Amino acid sequence: MTRARRFLTSAFCPLPSAFEFCPLPSTLASRVVSTLVRIVGIDLGLRRIGLAVSDPSATLARPWKTIAAGATPDVSAVLVRAALDGYAAETGAAAAGEPAGLAAFGAVVVGWPERLGGGDTHLTAVVRTFVAALATETGLRVECQDERLSSHEAEVRLAERERDWRKRKAQLDAAAAAVILQDFLDARGARGDRGDHSGAASS
Repeated sequence: MTRARRFLTSAFCPLPSAFEFCPLPSTLASRVVSTLVRIVGIDLGLRRIGLAVSDPSATLARPWKTIAAGATPDVSAVLVRAALDGYAAETGAAAAGEPAGLAAFGAVVVGWPERLGGGDTHLTAVVRTFVAALATETGLRVECQDERLSSHEAEVRLAERERDWRKRKAQLDAAAAAVILQDFLDARGARGDRGDHSGAASS
């Protein structure tokens, strides 16, 4: 599928390049599984958390929703866990025969903040704590994906479809999460890692 075709399908195309901080071990890609699972993308902020999900084949990312962030990274992890628990019922995936709760997901991808020239940002320590808390809270494998320019990319894509800046602002966090997730999925596909993501959590 071409990038243009993927954009028409998912409403978001990947950033020009992907940089992975936590690549999947090759052992996780060694087994082809019959049960497909979704992967979650997260754009963590101090006030809001953007959530995105992949299709069941973990090929295309799409925005899901934005939730309020917690007062601490640990509280934010609990709030994300609650959102994931309700995904199947909220979206109708359960009626379509998909697993309920956390069983619907094979992994989580969190945007990793870094300055354009390298080095930590004011959010790096917050995200690091959140990643560890989310792995413990959900038991899912948590991966990190470079999020530099993801918000800008999401804003550009939204501006092409929505002229009202208020509506764009409301959708931006989830859209940025979709860009982050699509980057991860594309890089994973290029490596041929289409295997099982279930198992012990790690970060």
